[in-house]
Amino acid sequence: MKNIAERVIERAIEIQQIPAPTFDESQRAEFVREKFVEEGLTDVSMDEVGNVYGRISQTSKVEGRRSNGKPLIVSAHLDTVFPRETNLGAKRDGELVFGPGLGDNSLGVAALFGLIWLLRERHFDFANAPLSATPKDIWFVANVGEEGLGDLRGMKAVVERFGADVLAYLVLEGMALGHIYHRAVGVKRYRVTARTRGGHSWSDYGQPSAVHELAKLIVQLTSLDLPKEPRTTMNVGKISGGTSVNVIAAEASMDLDLRSEGQGSLAELVSAAEKLIRRANKPGVSVEAEIIGQRPAGEMDAHHPLLKLAEECLHEQGLDAVLTTGSTDANVPLSKGYPALVLGISRGGNAHTVQEFIHTAPVEQGMEQLVSFVEKVWGI
Repeated sequence: MKNIAERVIERAIEIQQIPAPTFDESQRAEFVREKFVEEGLTDVSMDEVGNVYGRISQTSKVEGRRSNGKPLIVSAHLDTVFPRETNLGAKRDGELVFGPGLGDNSLGVAALFGLIWLLRERHFDFANAPLSATPKDIWFVANVGEEGLGDLRGMKAVVERFGADVLAYLVLEGMALGHIYHRAVGVKRYRVTARTRGGHSWSDYGQPSAVHELAKLIVQLTSLDLPKEPRTTMNVGKISGGTSVNVIAAEASMDLDLRSEGQGSLAELVSAAEKLIRRANKPGVSVEAEIIGQRPAGEMDAHHPLLKLAEECLHEQGLDAVLTTGSTDANVPLSKGYPALVLGISRGGNAHTVQEFIHTAPVEQGMEQLVSFVEKVWGI
C-alpha cells in the first residue's frame, strides 16, 4: 500500500502543476481523460460542461448480460480557486508537501487513480472483472465548477446524467480525512451594484457616491442578527468600483455570500437582505442585485447505513469519524434526497492560499478507508 500511497502523492503533484481555475479546467481535464484511457477504463468521455467520465464493470454470470445494477459514482472536482498565472511550484519538506490547490483538490482527483490501482491490484484486471449475479458499474468522474462561482455546474450535470438510480454519490476531498460530510450548507450569492450620477469630489460634493451607498448597505447587512443554530453566515467577499480618489463614484459593486445549515434560516436571511437592498434605492441612487450562485441544502440521516459504513471504514484505520456539514459537490445529490457523502484522503492546511499543504503520512490510511468503503458498497 505504501507504494500506491506514494504514487497517489506523485499523481497529485502532477495534477496540481496543471492550471485549472474555475471555468478554465480543460487542460487538467484532458490530462485526466488521457490517464483514464491509459488505465483501461471503458466509456471514457467528456461531457459538454467539461466533466471527464470513465467506468469499470463487474461481469455478469449470465453470458451476454450487461451491467444492470445500480452504479457507484465516485467524483472529485478538477477546479481550483487560483488564477492561471499563479505560480504552482510544489515543494516537499519532510512529510509535508506545499503547493497551491494541492489538497483542494488535486489530491482528491489523484485518489480516483489510487482507487483504480488498488482495485486492480487486489481484485481484478479490468479485462477480467469479477462475476456477479447483478453486475454493476463504478463510474469515476473528474468534474468541473465546484469552486467559487462555478455554482456546482459540473456536479449538476453528473446528477442529471445518473439521477436517483445509484448506490451512492461518493465525493472525494483531499484534506478532509476523518470527516464525513453528510449535510449540505445552503448558499445564495448576489452581485449587488449601486449606480449614481457621480461627479467631482469637490465641486459636486453632496452628490451621492455609489461607493458610499454600498458601504452604508454593507453596514446594514452586517448588523442583521443571524442565528447561531442553525449556523448562518454572511460575507461580502469582494468590492469593486469607482474611478479615482477625487471622483464621486458613479458605480460600485459587491459580491455577497449568504449561507445556512437550515433552509428556513437561509430563506429568512435572503428575505432580510433583499429588503435592505430594495430600501437602498432612492432619488439619485439605483441599487440592483443579481443572483450569481445558488447551492441547495440537504442532508442524509446520520443513521443511514452508508454513513455507518463510512464510520466503520475509518475506525478500521484507527481514525475517529466526525459527521459534519459543508458546501461541496455533495450538495446537489443531497438536495434531491439521493444518497451522497464526502470522504477525505489526508489532512492539510492553508487551503485556498498559495501556502496550501498536505500531510503525506495519512494518505495510506485515507486510501485504505476509501477502498474499503468502495469494496463494501460495491459488494466485492
